[in-house]
Amino acid sequence: MDQEKSTIQPADLRGILNYVPRFLGQTFVVSIDGSIIDHANLPNILLDIAVLRSLQINVVIVHGIGTQLKNLSEQRSIPISNADGSGVTDEATLDLAIRASSRVSHQILEGLTQSGLKCAITNSIRAKPKGIIKGEDFHRSGTVELIDASFLQHLIDKSIIPIIQPIGFDRNGHTLRINSDALAIDVAIALKATKVLFLAETSGLSVDGNLKRQLPVEELQSILQKEEATAIDPLLLEKANQALRGAMADISRIHLLDGRIHDGLISEVFSNEGVGTLIYGNEYARIRKARKDEVAPLYHLMRSAIEKEELAQKDMNSIESGIDTFYVYEVDGNLIGCVAIVEYPEKPDTIEISSLHVHPLYQRQGIGVKLVNFACHAGAESGTKTALALSTQSFEFFKSVCGFAVADTEALPASRLAAYQESGRQSKILSKSLTS
Repeated sequence: MDQEKSTIQPADLRGILNYVPRFLGQTFVVSIDGSIIDHANLPNILLDIAVLRSLQINVVIVHGIGTQLKNLSEQRSIPISNADGSGVTDEATLDLAIRASSRVSHQILEGLTQSGLKCAITNSIRAKPKGIIKGEDFHRSGTVELIDASFLQHLIDKSIIPIIQPIGFDRNGHTLRINSDALAIDVAIALKATKVLFLAETSGLSVDGNLKRQLPVEELQSILQKEEATAIDPLLLEKANQALRGAMADISRIHLLDGRIHDGLISEVFSNEGVGTLIYGNEYARIRKARKDEVAPLYHLMRSAIEKEELAQKDMNSIESGIDTFYVYEVDGNLIGCVAIVEYPEKPDTIEISSLHVHPLYQRQGIGVKLVNFACHAGAESGTKTALALSTQSFEFFKSVCGFAVADTEALPASRLAAYQESGRQSKILSKSLTS
């Protein structure tokens, strides 16, 4: 297939910059199929990865070797037992897989070096044999047993891109072949990555012949649970199953896109439309209404922000009286973020997003955006037309990341205007339409 034309225009740069604060410091796992490694677009993909790194987005590369393994098999007239690592791997196939993997890793290493990036091929994957399944011995095929996440994170913190081969080592140092799709998801889970991007020879995931641009995880699960698994192309079934596993493990965004498209990776990451299929989980699964017995935890969560005047003055009594307006973001039973949705009887088509705060240890992970989006979504569901936010120190976040615009005092309900004038905080007033 000829290289596709670029889908990104210079005018799109302003739109790209809107995404930068959201992804700053986050980790993306980029999984590149062997077929894309041998495609003429590989240098452009590696340049796209250089762009991501320049925007302080962390990248880990996992690569496949299926195409290279088949080519080596033909060149050397050595039959292989399986190409993608999901089936049986005999000794001859493993030997070719090791050679193919070394070649592919070197190609990636060379391309990243030409872009001035530091990178390292790692032995961070401990594997275990698949063993015997339904009476069939899988020989040298393996699955991930342990990922040295601290070692990978150390490389990432040093601005080094880890390159992970579809090869692992068992406890005794013996080599095992691993499926790269499963490996990419395992790596993403271990590193708590924000995104996994599968680059393959496909426009995305089609269901019953219809290309899906966005696919909720619940819908994908329903499709894969059907007895007649014919809705999805058999060649993409493994990626679909691995994407489901990743989404269920709390990877919020998993993308499947055509690695042959010039600028495809950048277009997929930095646009609402994208160029492939986005599989997404329930962003709001960890957001729930605050309970009446959580007044003290909420106060302690917000106390430092109140003391720094990032939030308006509040005490436990004011939180208790307004507890019905609060929603919390919970991780492992701990409250690490909150937001309040305030309604005004004199202006029922307007809500105020108030008391937005995320614990410092969990900031810059997109939780604040999720809380704001949740509040806007809840307001729109109840028929609200406008969301307001008042801020002294986070107004740029509301503007640049959440899509709010500066408004004046006329936007405030009468009771809120009185409180605003009395406080003397001179907060910026921001507004967002919930009807568009």
